[in-house]
Amino acid sequence: MSNRTRFKMQRALGLELPGLGKPGALEKRNYPPGQHGQSKTRKKLSEFGAQLKEKQKLLFHYGLREEQLRRFVRDARRIQASNWVENLISLLERRVDNVVFRPGFARSMAAARQLVSHGHVMVNGRILTIGSAVLRVGDSVRLTEYASTMKATVEARQNPRLPLPGFLQYAQESLTDHGIVRMQPGSAHVPFSFDPSQISEYYAKLGV
Repeated sequence: MSNRTRFKMQRALGLELPGLGKPGALEKRNYPPGQHGQSKTRKKLSEFGAQLKEKQKLLFHYGLREEQLRRFVRDARRIQASNWVENLISLLERRVDNVVFRPGFARSMAAARQLVSHGHVMVNGRILTIGSAVLRVGDSVRLTEYASTMKATVEARQNPRLPLPGFLQYAQESLTDHGIVRMQPGSAHVPFSFDPSQISEYYAKLGV
């Protein structure tokens, strides 16, 4: 996916999604040049449109397909039928690719997923190649020694996209950095604004 496509997606939603990588999506004008372009008003979203927009934030930031997100929704409902959106966020934030991205081991969710799939990430000391695997509290994630010296990961760690979230602990041992899941994450740890109730209503209407 090109930077232009990523920026277009974020401008359509009206906010930056850190998981897409490069910042600055909203710095470019989102209206035609000239005075009239600036004064144009957007159409008011329908109730369903507003719900769809909130769902798309999750899809784009976490780099999911619709069926993947629905699977996580069903898993979250099985954990607890009431207030299941908190369970959904907990599952998404504890995905291996996200726990690689959030401490700054990679500049985007896509880059983090690539590190995992190429065997450059270790979970509890063993290589794991499934980016969608969900970690438990106490699990540790680190790059392999080879991956920790790659130019892309070195630059990402020197200039992390986001501050370390409260549910993760950062530790350094030998030549490698570790991200440790120290608690269950929730909606407060999501690095962009979104409305959990809209997500709940969207999938309730679909019967998921």
